[in-house]
Amino acid sequence: MSVEKAVDILKGAILLERRGKAFYESVVRNTSNESVKTIFKTMAGEEEKHIHILEQHFSNLKKNGKFKSLTLEGSPSDVIAEEVLNSDIKQNISASSYEAAAISAAMSMEEKAVNYYSARGKETSDALEKELYNWLSTWEKTHLQLLADIDDELKENIWFDNNFWPVD
Repeated sequence: MSVEKAVDILKGAILLERRGKAFYESVVRNTSNESVKTIFKTMAGEEEKHIHILEQHFSNLKKNGKFKSLTLEGSPSDVIAEEVLNSDIKQNISASSYEAAAISAAMSMEEKAVNYYSARGKETSDALEKELYNWLSTWEKTHLQLLADIDDELKENIWFDNNFWPVD
């Protein structure tokens, strides 16, 4: 692994996280649904943690030419999981609403992050770099699954409301 390639990968990772954070904060500002605000506020906070960790690795890599062992603590917030099951989301978000579109866009962003981190985790031979990208990939997979669960719930509601079920 060249240090330059690892630096470029970290730059891309920081950019992914910053874009995600900015998007989630935008949703928080633009939605009136409190459950959606909670979900996206929490996700923005988690992206901020990722940015901080990535910036630490970036700084160390630029200074020392190698990854440093950093504490990669925590796991995706249980607050999000509780909110996914909240009936407010199921009842108060239309499948064609701004919030539903935001959830769909967020899913795309999370999927891109999962693919980015998973690819780098498989590609690198550096154990500390592999640990970092596997850790990030796990977080982003959890975000993606939670958003997909909400999206599935919204689709089910619209299908039920509009009798989109197959005829026997």
